[in-house]
Amino acid sequence: MEAKETIDPDEILKFSNISDEWWKVDGKFSALHKINPIRVKFIIDKITSHLNISNKYSNLLHKVNILDVGCGGGLLCEPLARLDANVTGIDADKKSLNVAISHAKDENLSINYTHLTLEDIIKAKKKYDVVLAMEVIEHVDNIEHFILQLSNIINPNGIIIFSSINRTIKSFLLAIIGAEYILRWVPTGTHNWNKFITPEELEKMLKINNIKLIETKGVVFNPIKYCWTASNDSSVNYMIAAKPKT
Repeated sequence: MEAKETIDPDEILKFSNISDEWWKVDGKFSALHKINPIRVKFIIDKITSHLNISNKYSNLLHKVNILDVGCGGGLLCEPLARLDANVTGIDADKKSLNVAISHAKDENLSINYTHLTLEDIIKAKKKYDVVLAMEVIEHVDNIEHFILQLSNIINPNGIIIFSSINRTIKSFLLAIIGAEYILRWVPTGTHNWNKFITPEELEKMLKINNIKLIETKGVVFNPIKYCWTASNDSSVNYMIAAKPKT
């Protein structure tokens, strides 16, 4: 069967136009910088639990093969590489990849950044212990096929981790109106509410592809402490960990 393209050129252009902002903490990706510690903790907790890793040293993720799909400027790749994981980051935007490569070099980190598609990885028959699709699914075309592709590159004992935005009235008010138009946390037009997917819809797609849910966790903004925290409330931002059925 002919491969179906999942890359949306318009979405890629959005990020390409601001690619030089990736590592500016107070720049156009400031919201990602603020939420990143929560994402990293969830990822590490799920990996160590699923793979039964008890080592607490700096090489916690030694020899764990991780693929970050839509890695952007490498905000997730770098903290995982610092824990000695074998990290590969792919992105459809060459400008963002160049930023990631340059920053990793400055930080003396070994990360395999490459301009590959999921189709390329499947053709090469590559498999990974961990596949990350963080803040990605709301930007791709043909989400069902995207999930199918992910299911084809994960090891049988591996784990897939997502983060995205729920499609609710609350998310429209907070993630679109609030974050883009009022607070200006992200550039106007970054998100299309109609492309958001609910955790239930994502779980259904995973089940069709023999991927079993491990956990769903919400992420909420605390206006008093002015920070993001993990929560049971997934009505706006959420993270999902899942694994292949055995």
